[in-house]
Amino acid sequence: MLSDSTERDRTIARARLQFLTHAEPPAQIVPEGIRNSWQRSKYLGVGTDEVVAPYQPDYDRESRLVRAAAPVLDRLERTLAGSDASVIVTDRKGWVRDRRVGEKRLSTHLDRVHLAPGFNYAEQFVGTNGIGVALEERRPNVVLGTEHFNERLQNVSCAAAPIRNSVTGRVEGAMNLTCWNGPARTLMAALVQEAAGDIARVMYEFSSSHQRALLEAFQQVSHYGDRPVLCLGHDLVLANSAASARLTGDDHRLLHEAAAELGHAPRTRREVQLTGGETVLMRCRQVDSSAGAAGYLLELAFADVPSGGRPRSGSRTRTEQDATRPWPLPGLAGTDPAWNTVSRTASRCARERAPLLLHGEAGTGKSALVGAAHALTGATSAPVVVDATATGATDTGTDLPTALRQAPTGPGRALVLRNVDAVSPEQGPAVAQALEAAAAQGTWIVGTLHRAQGVPEPLRRCFVEAAAVPALRHRLADLPALVDRLLRRIGADVECAPEVLPLLRRHDWPGNIRQLDAALREAAAGRRTYRIELRDVPPSLHSAGGRSLSAWEASERDTLVQALLAADGNKLLAAQRLGISRTTIYRKMRAYGITLPAGG
Repeated sequence: MLSDSTERDRTIARARLQFLTHAEPPAQIVPEGIRNSWQRSKYLGVGTDEVVAPYQPDYDRESRLVRAAAPVLDRLERTLAGSDASVIVTDRKGWVRDRRVGEKRLSTHLDRVHLAPGFNYAEQFVGTNGIGVALEERRPNVVLGTEHFNERLQNVSCAAAPIRNSVTGRVEGAMNLTCWNGPARTLMAALVQEAAGDIARVMYEFSSSHQRALLEAFQQVSHYGDRPVLCLGHDLVLANSAASARLTGDDHRLLHEAAAELGHAPRTRREVQLTGGETVLMRCRQVDSSAGAAGYLLELAFADVPSGGRPRSGSRTRTEQDATRPWPLPGLAGTDPAWNTVSRTASRCARERAPLLLHGEAGTGKSALVGAAHALTGATSAPVVVDATATGATDTGTDLPTALRQAPTGPGRALVLRNVDAVSPEQGPAVAQALEAAAAQGTWIVGTLHRAQGVPEPLRRCFVEAAAVPALRHRLADLPALVDRLLRRIGADVECAPEVLPLLRRHDWPGNIRQLDAALREAAAGRRTYRIELRDVPPSLHSAGGRSLSAWEASERDTLVQALLAADGNKLLAAQRLGISRTTIYRKMRAYGITLPAGG
């Protein structure tokens, strides 16, 4: 009489054969996760009789994942010595990075089917297997004997679980346990999940140790003088004000790459050209922690300011250098050089009561900038705003000048004429006269508009200075600070999950800070936990399409994004729920520029 497990294996094998030879979905007796994986494997054209896995012999054998997994694998290797089991770690793309085997016969078999370091066991290459399914569906699973898609794998059973970053929740890899088919396989799931958790904890300890070492090195160096100092780690950037005022996120990437190329020399110097064309001399040393290399400490000297501190002939003066340093304004955030420049200009004009023209795209924060600069002077009243598009629409043409004349004036007051370019030629002289009269009373006059070229001729003489407010897409290095500031306005306990910021950085933000604020408020209102997760972000932000969408297309895009988020990025599952094919999902994602975490 056949045992229950043997009978089950034969039933599953028959169901698999029927699925491969017919167009119908797998029989319901097959577990749902296995059915879904079989369908994905068949759709991708994975072979059933030979294991064809890509091979990359060169990889980082000192990566954080490999080093964190080593002590866990060492312990399991001692526990499993002499047994018919093996433990395997892969990275998040399915590349096998380490393997320990309890007995030689199993080791020979695993070599034969390429389940060895350097090979890739993602589902798209090997078909249904523990590693592939765990990474595809991002959850623990067990694949028993005949449940494997490839016949060469059917005499073993395997259990796998994702290894998650305990801070970000991101999948960093997979932990796998493989053994010959037998009764002990029912305990595999618990063991592999415990091991995955152990590796995640070691990775967290590494990360904490690295961060402490970087912070200590940064504090020791930045404590002396005001030279630019930067610390770059795996997931941490520390910069003093002298560095942050002149560097962007892309500059950080260039400097990190240059530091990595210098190797492990204790102290080295190198010139690096930044994204804006400026050259900086970088003095670099590696920072080590108890868990290994933590990152790099960089001391920078820009070409216009040599190490002696005296500007070279023809270089910027001290005053000009100060213009690039952060200039905090009450209630605002940002250290981008262009933002610093306009902040300083607005503050000086407010202090000197010099009429100022601010130009920039809608939503960039022109009115907020005026309000903050005005408050910095000690004024207790808010600026009075008159919108040229909301008045002056009658045939008499007197509404706008009258509104300006009726505004409160005098020292400590500010008057803002919004949308200066909307002032008609007929109204121009009267509007200019009203602004000049207010300025004569000690009122700070500010005009705002989209482009500086749009100022009507009669109004040009009303403004002494002009400054540009940068678009959000041109100051993305300020995005973390802006998000933090906007979330504080929404509620003290609201924060963003770490994986949300990279998504926000990929967006063009045509509506600038106003659009960012609206998106964060919508996400915060719909969040399910104390922080904003990827699933809470409005669907439109998951799309990077460059063209305007019709209402129907926008609705389709949003529906697709919501389905993908609900399926945790699993394209096949999302397609099944929407009643469309996986091919259609991929085509629509390309058409709408949808970007989501990999899920299949």
